[in-house]
Amino acid sequence: MENKTSYNLLLLLASLNLAFLFSSCSASASSFNVVSFGAKADGKSDSTKAFLDAWAQACGSATAATVYVPKGRFLLRNSVFAGQCKSTKITVRIDGTLVAPSDYNVIGNSKYWLLFQQVNTVTINGGILDGQGTGLWACKNSGKSCPGGATSISFMNSNNIVINGLTSQNSQLYHIVFNGCNNVKMQGVRISASRTSPNTDGIHVQLSTSVSIYNTRIATGDDCVSVGPGTANLWIENVQCGPGHGISIGSLGKHLEEPGVQNVTVKTTTFTGTQNGVRIKSWGRPSNGFARNILFQHAVMSNVSGVKISDVTYQDIHGSSATAVAVKFDCSSEYPCSRIRMENVKLTYNNQVASASCSHADGTSSGLVQPTSCL
Repeated sequence: MENKTSYNLLLLLASLNLAFLFSSCSASASSFNVVSFGAKADGKSDSTKAFLDAWAQACGSATAATVYVPKGRFLLRNSVFAGQCKSTKITVRIDGTLVAPSDYNVIGNSKYWLLFQQVNTVTINGGILDGQGTGLWACKNSGKSCPGGATSISFMNSNNIVINGLTSQNSQLYHIVFNGCNNVKMQGVRISASRTSPNTDGIHVQLSTSVSIYNTRIATGDDCVSVGPGTANLWIENVQCGPGHGISIGSLGKHLEEPGVQNVTVKTTTFTGTQNGVRIKSWGRPSNGFARNILFQHAVMSNVSGVKISDVTYQDIHGSSATAVAVKFDCSSEYPCSRIRMENVKLTYNNQVASASCSHADGTSSGLVQPTSCL
């Protein structure tokens, strides 16, 4: 009897300890639902303050924290989610849709809608960003005087950023921007806007290092991915682009003193109905900027306009061109393109042999290269 009592007492103590452990684990993870701070999921009520208040609580948390956005449509004006945070890790989990004001004058020339500034170790999981940019596009395309508009989501001077499964649609300006960031990983992102939407670059990276973009689908009115000065160690893989202007490095060399772009890999990409495939753009003026160690590899193009490239390896590219000149090297006479390599390239025009055009370009070709290399 005594042994049975002792055994039951031990079971009771074990249960209490287990309950305490679960309680401690629950207490160590802080979650802040924007609805608890007054956000309304009706797509009409301004929920900006509620989102900023939830972020402030997560930012100030002593433990890892989550800002949770449930299903529904939440209207937000332009908002700054700022660091430096006490919490060492913040997750923004979005099950709903964030909606920008339909009146583009509300945001006007602010240049941003949702801005994360000086934050570290932030993950965004899921969700839809609806920039409601159609009204501003119509204004710009009409030739009227219009506000510049706003990038849907920007990260500035931030580190260790992860974006999983985010959808951005109908941005006023760029969809996603990284400026002055380090160690960024994006995967499963979906970006969409009309092919006639002006300046709606899908993803723009500048002054940033160690950025990777995987398994992403981009359809927009400007560059699917644009790479600005000061970008290093950029990896782009399994990206579908179209419509859009392709994947572009530059424009570079706008200023005399400018950081260069280096160590960029673009591989396993598909371009469908785009204005360009892959290209490097530069201004025709003196500059100490540069582009080096660039690899474009394993690209498939369907009905793509002329491809402009320089100082790169162009490897395993095949498909069709929308113009008779499928490959174009158009370089400066003062600063000619050099060390261009073409390996196993086959592009056609209307199911016939296309042509290539070279101006001030030097390089080599190997394997099957069609159109015949002009290097």
